[in-house]
Amino acid sequence: MQEKPTRNQSLSTLTLIGGGQMGRALIGGMLDRDVIQENDIRVIDPGQASQAWWQENRPAVAVRDTLEAASVDSDIVLFAVKPYLVAKVAKQPAGFWDGKLVVSIAAGITLEKLCGLVGHQRVVRVMPNTPSLVGAGAAGFCAAKDVLPSDKQWIETALGSVGLAVEIEDSQMDALTAVSGSGPAYVCLIVEAMADGGVLAGLPRDLALKLATQTVLGTAKMIAETGRHPAELKDAVASPAGTTIAALQVLEQNGLRAALIDAVATAARRSKELH
Repeated sequence: MQEKPTRNQSLSTLTLIGGGQMGRALIGGMLDRDVIQENDIRVIDPGQASQAWWQENRPAVAVRDTLEAASVDSDIVLFAVKPYLVAKVAKQPAGFWDGKLVVSIAAGITLEKLCGLVGHQRVVRVMPNTPSLVGAGAAGFCAAKDVLPSDKQWIETALGSVGLAVEIEDSQMDALTAVSGSGPAYVCLIVEAMADGGVLAGLPRDLALKLATQTVLGTAKMIAETGRHPAELKDAVASPAGTTIAALQVLEQNGLRAALIDAVATAARRSKELH
C-alpha cells in the first residue's frame, strides 16, 4: 500500500482559479492523498453551476466570485482557466502575486509569458491530461528560475496524486502536449475502431467496447509494469502464420504507425502556433 506523502508545511494554502473538471480532479487527488486540507483551499469561479458543485461535494472549501478576497494570503495560486483568460486573471494590482508560487495548467501559455504576466519567476507551467480525472494522468511540468526545491517537491506530490508527473524543459512542452495532452483522443479513436471491428466480426456492441477497452487498459499496464519494449510484447502475440500477424500486416499496409507519428508531430506544431 502506497504511503501518503508528508504535507509540505511551507506551502499550506491554495487558491484554485477555475473550478472546472481539471481543477476538481487535481484538488480531489491532493485531498485524497492528504497533500492539502479542504479548509486550506479557496476556489474562485463566477459560474453558479461550478460554485454549486463545490458547495455540494467539497463543503469545507471556500468558494468565491472574485480573486481579490480569497487569494491575498494564499501560498499557491493554481490557474485552471482557459488560455484566453490567463492574461485577464493575471492582471492585478502591482505586487499582488509577490511571494506566491504560481502554477498554470493553461495550454499554450509559455513559462516566459506566465512570468511576465505575474511579474516574477516563481512560476510553474503544467500540462496535465484528462485521465487525471480517474487518477491515471500523465503530467509534465517546467519551472522558472526562482522556483524553490520545496516548490518542486510539492508540485511532484500534487501531480503524483492523480497519476504520473515528470519535470521537463519548457521547450519540450509542445511535444509533451502532443503525446500525453492530446493522446487520450488518439487512444479513444483506437478503442472505438477496435470495437467497431468487433461488431463487424459479430460481437454485440457493448461487449465489443468492453473488450476493446480492457485490452488497451491491460496492455498499457503490462508495458508500464514489465518495462519491456512494446515491440517485444507485440512480437510475443504474433505467432507464425497466425491471426495477429495477419492483422498487423493490414495495419502496416494502411499506415497506422505513420499516421500516429504524423498526428503527434502535427499536434506539436499546432501547440507551438498557439503560443
